[in-house]
This record gives sequence, structure tokens and C-alpha cells, in this order.
Amino acid sequence: MPGLYLAAIAVSELGMLLIDRRWRLYLWADARRALRVQAVGVGMFLVWDAVCIALGIFMRGPGPWQTGLLLAPELPVEELAFLWFLCHFSMVVFTGIERVLAARGERAGRQVHR
Repeated sequence: MPGLYLAAIAVSELGMLLIDRRWRLYLWADARRALRVQAVGVGMFLVWDAVCIALGIFMRGPGPWQTGLLLAPELPVEELAFLWFLCHFSMVVFTGIERVLAARGERAGRQVHR
């Protein structure tokens, strides 16, 4: 079923967007800064992909779930979507953990001062 992999990435990204919006962790906390971080992260991964493709390390495997659309030789469109999701997921997890640890620190500080 062509496009199933891209659809799975899109559904996963939708989940990340809902979590992000609910707790205002990353894109909803500061969209301009988050989009710059996303651009740098995705850009770095694309450079890495390009180098590895040129060296013959990465290649597109056969798969009935891919769309077959290529951004460049051996670089399927699904890769760009996955890299966006990977960076977004990483930053939502990072900012979420940061927030939990900050809240724990505040609670611990209040308990010590009693």
C-alpha cells in the first residue's frame, strides 16, 4: 500500500503536535525559535544523509509502503518527513523533561524552606 509509511509519520507528527500544543513545550512555546531549531536539525541530518548517500552507505531500500517520490537520488520524500518528526520528537521530549525537573526542583525547594 503506497504511502502508508508517510501516513504513519504524519499521524505520529500529529500526535507530537497535540502533545506540544497541550503543554506548550516547543513549537507553541516559541514558534519562531523552534522553527529555526527545526531547520538547523533537519538541515544537519540532510547533510549527513547526502554525505552517506555519496559514500554509498545509505541507499533507498525497496518497500511497498513508500510513495516512490524522491527528493534526490536515494533520498525518498519520507526521509524529510521522518527527519522533521525526529527533531520535533526530540525537542518535545527534551523540553518536557526540562519542565518536569524544574517543577521537581521547585517542589523540593519549597519543602526544604518549611
